[in-house]
Amino acid sequence: MSSTPRTRTPALTTAPWAVAPHPVDDPVSARLLREYLVDVADRWYELYEGRSSTPEEIERHLAEMPSDDLAPPHGVFLVAHRAGELAGCAGVRLLKEGGAAELKRMFVRPDQRGLGGAGVLLAAAEAAARELGAGRMVLETRLDLTEARALYARHGYVDVPPFCEGPYSEVWLGKELGDPLGTPLAG
Repeated sequence: MSSTPRTRTPALTTAPWAVAPHPVDDPVSARLLREYLVDVADRWYELYEGRSSTPEEIERHLAEMPSDDLAPPHGVFLVAHRAGELAGCAGVRLLKEGGAAELKRMFVRPDQRGLGGAGVLLAAAEAAARELGAGRMVLETRLDLTEARALYARHGYVDVPPFCEGPYSEVWLGKELGDPLGTPLAG
C-alpha cells in the first residue's frame, strides 16, 4: 500500500457538465487560466481605460499571480467540460488561518455561459474545499463582475470582512460549508 497522500476530490458530473480535478501545471489548465485572465483583464481595461488588454499586460499579470498553490496537498484545480467540450475552471486553496478555503480563478468560457455550468463548478469547488478540510469558503472579487457576484449571492455567499489586499480586491464574500447546502457567514 502506498504512503503517498492522494487527493480524494471526486469528479462531479451533472449531465452534460462534468467537473474533475486537473493538474494546474498542465497545458489545458494553462489555457483556461490565460482565457480567464484575458476575460477579467479586458473587462477592467475597457471599464477604466477604454481599451482591451495587451499580450504584454497578460504575460505580466500571469507572472504576478501564479496558480501553483492550486495543487495538492493544500489546493485543487478543477476543470469543467460540457458535452465533452472544455468549458471552465476553478481553483481552491486552503488559507493559512481560520479553517477556510479560498475560491480562485472561477471561470466559464463565454460560449458556455448561461447553460448552468457556473453553479455546477461552484458546487464542485465547495465539495473540494470540504475534502481539503475547510469549514467555509471565501473569495474576493471586483464590483464590475456583476454576473459573478449574482452567482455567489444565489448560492448563499454574503459579505465578509476583507481577508486580503490587492489592486482588484473590492468585494469579499464567504459561506459556511458545514453541509452541502451551506449556511451564510455572518457579515
